[in-house]
Amino acid sequence: MRAWAELLRVSALFTVPGDALAGAAALGARPNRSTALAVGASLCLYEAGMALNDWADREEDAIDRPHRPIPSGRISPPAALAAAGALTAAGLALAARAGRTSLAVGTALAATVWAYDLRLKHTAAGPAAMGAARALDVLLGATATATATATATATATATATATGNVLRERATSAPAGPGVAGPAAVVTRVSGNTSSASAGGGGAAARTSPRTPSPGTVTGAGAVRVTGPWDGLRTALPSATLLGAHTVAVTTVSRREAQGGSTAAPLAALVATGVLGTLAGRPTDGAVARGGLRAAPRRGTGALRPAVPALAAAGPALAGALALVYTGTAGRPLLHAALNPSPPLTQRAVGGGIRAMIPLQAALAARGGAAGIALGVMGLVPLARTFARKVSPT
Repeated sequence: MRAWAELLRVSALFTVPGDALAGAAALGARPNRSTALAVGASLCLYEAGMALNDWADREEDAIDRPHRPIPSGRISPPAALAAAGALTAAGLALAARAGRTSLAVGTALAATVWAYDLRLKHTAAGPAAMGAARALDVLLGATATATATATATATATATATATGNVLRERATSAPAGPGVAGPAAVVTRVSGNTSSASAGGGGAAARTSPRTPSPGTVTGAGAVRVTGPWDGLRTALPSATLLGAHTVAVTTVSRREAQGGSTAAPLAALVATGVLGTLAGRPTDGAVARGGLRAAPRRGTGALRPAVPALAAAGPALAGALALVYTGTAGRPLLHAALNPSPPLTQRAVGGGIRAMIPLQAALAARGGAAGIALGVMGLVPLARTFARKVSPT
C-alpha cells in the first residue's frame, strides 16, 4: 500500500480539489453535484498522470531515484501502466456525467496529461503542457458547474412560466356577475416579483398579468446570473491562466530537482510568484456587490446564488491575505534555491510550489466573492502537510 501511495504521490492530491472550486467561484455559482463530479474526475486524471509519469521515467529513475516504487521493484511497470489507464477511464466517465462540455474539457485534459508524460516532458514544451493541464482542470470545474446551474435555472424558469400561465387562465375564466366581485385577488410570486389583480364589478372578468422571467433569466433579490458551459469557460479563463502560469514556473524548476545547479529557474519562478500573488490578491471588477452578492457576468443564463453577506463582503480582504500566504509558501523556498541551487533545496522549492497551489486556489475563490469556498480550500492545508511528512509530493 505504501508503494502505491508513493507512486501516486497521495500527499499532492490535496492540491487538486481547489481547481474545480476556483472555477466554480469564478462564475459566482455555488458548488453543486456536477462540481463534485468534476473534482472526482480531476483527482482520477491527476493520479493517472502520476502513475504514467513513473512508468515513463522508470529507466531514468533507476539511475537518479532508485528508491522509487518501480525501479525498486515494489510495483511492476505493467501494473503502473494499467493503473494509469484505469484512472484515466474513470476520470473521463465522471466528466461525462457532468455534461458533454465537461467531457470535452476532460478529454483535452487527459490528452494533455498523456502527451506530457510520454512525449513532452523532456522537451521545451514540457512546462507549458503542465500549465495547460492545470488550467484545463480549473475550466473542467467551471464548465461542470455552469452546466448544472444553467439546467436548474431553465427548469425553474419553465416552472415559473407555467405557474404564471395557470394563474392567468384561472383569473380570466372565473365568472363575475353584476355587483358581485370576481376572484378577490390573485397573488403570485414569480422569482421575487409579485403580481395581483382584483376583480371589478359590472361583469368584467378579473385579469392578472403575472410577470414571468424571460427564458434564461431569474430575477429578484439574491439573483446572480451564471453563464452556460461555454461562456462559463471564458469567465473562468483568468483564474485558470493564473494557476497555469504558477504550474509552468514550478515545472520549470522541477526539471533540475535531481541534479540541481540552476539558479535562473528558481529566480525566474520567484519573480513569477510575486506577480501572480499580486494579481490573485486583486479583486475582480464587481466581484462583490452591495448586500454581499457577486455581480452577474454580462452574458449567460441566470441562477440564484444567495451568499452569506459577511463572508462575501470579506472576499477582497481575504483574497489579499491568501495571496500573501501563497507568495510566502512558494517564495521562501524558491529564494533559498536561487541562492544555493543544490538538489535538496531545489526539491524543497518544488515541494513548496506544489503546496502553494492551495492558497493560490483559495485566493482566486475569495477574489471571486466566494470567501466560504476559499476557507474550505484552505482547510486542506493541514492535511497536505500531514501527508507530506509521510509521502513526498515530488
